[in-house]
Amino acid sequence: MAKARVAVLISGSGTNMAALLYASRRAGSAYEIVLVASNDPAAAGLKLAEAEGVPTFALSHRGMDRAAHDAAMDAAIRRAGAEYVALAGYMRVLGAEFVRGWKDRMLNIHPSLLPRYRGLHTHRSALEAGDAHGGCSVHLVTEELDAGEVLGQTKVAIMPGDTEASLAARVLIAEHQLFPRVLEEYVSRPNDPAWLLERVRALALDLPETHERESHGAPGWRAGSEKSGKFFAHFSDQHHGTPHISLLVKAASMDELEGLVEAQPHAYHKPAYYGAGGWIGVILNRPGLDWNDVADWLQRSWRAVAPKSATRLLDVADEF
Repeated sequence: MAKARVAVLISGSGTNMAALLYASRRAGSAYEIVLVASNDPAAAGLKLAEAEGVPTFALSHRGMDRAAHDAAMDAAIRRAGAEYVALAGYMRVLGAEFVRGWKDRMLNIHPSLLPRYRGLHTHRSALEAGDAHGGCSVHLVTEELDAGEVLGQTKVAIMPGDTEASLAARVLIAEHQLFPRVLEEYVSRPNDPAWLLERVRALALDLPETHERESHGAPGWRAGSEKSGKFFAHFSDQHHGTPHISLLVKAASMDELEGLVEAQPHAYHKPAYYGAGGWIGVILNRPGLDWNDVADWLQRSWRAVAPKSATRLLDVADEF
C-alpha cells in the first residue's frame, strides 16, 4: 500500500518535525514526509530537513497579508503532492480558507491536555492552577483555535519545584513520542477495515427503519422490520480474493454497474456472486474517498428496498 504523503510546517528548531521524519523511516511506516515548510527562512529545522534530503520551502510572513501568505504555503504543499499537513511548532494562526482546504487532513501538536489551556503559555497556566499533570495533545485543526477533535494525549507529571522551562522540557519529550504514533494511526484509517466498518455502520443505521444483520459471515444492513426487512448494503473485507475493502450496494441497472466499473475501476468493482444480482462494490480503501458519495449510495440502495412508510417523507422532500 502506498504511503500517505505528509507536509510538515514549522517555525523554529523543528524537533517535532524530526521526530515525525525519523519515525517515518521505520520499516512499514504508513507515511512519508514530502515537504518541510516554514514561515521563517532562518528556522533551524529547515537545515535538518535539507540534510536528510527532504524538500523544503520557506517564505517569511513579514510584510505579507495573511491570506496571501497562507495561499503561498498552500500552493507549495500541493505542489509537493501532500495529502496531509502536520503542524509541528508552526507559530502562525492559519486563516479559515486554508483550514477548510485541509479539513480532516491537518493535525497539530499542542502542549497541554486539551481542552485545558488553549493558545499560548500552557505550562504557566498548568503550574498556576496547581495541576497534578501537564501534557500534550494531538488534534485536528479547525477554524476555532485548538478546538478540533483530540486524537491522542500524553500526561506528564508536574514535579515539586517545576518551572515553565523544566515542565516544557519533559512535555517536549512526550510530544516526540505522541505525534508520530497518532499521525501513523490517523493516516492508516483509510486502510483499516475496523475503522471503515464503523463509518459505514454509522451511515447505514442513520437511515430510517434499518438494522444490522450478518450475511455470509459479513456485516449487512436491512431496511424494514427484523422479520421481513431486505438487505440494502453489505460490507466486504477482501472477500473472495478481491484486494478491496468495499461497500456493496444496489446499482440502478446492470448497465450502470458495468459502465461504472469500466470507467472507474479505481472506485468500483463487480463483486463475486453479488455482482450477478446487480450489486456494485464501492471501493473504500482508496485515496480521495468521498464519504458524502458513500452516504448517497447507501441512501439510493436503501430507497430501492425500504417500505413505502419509510420512504414517504423523503419522497415528499424530493418534490421541493
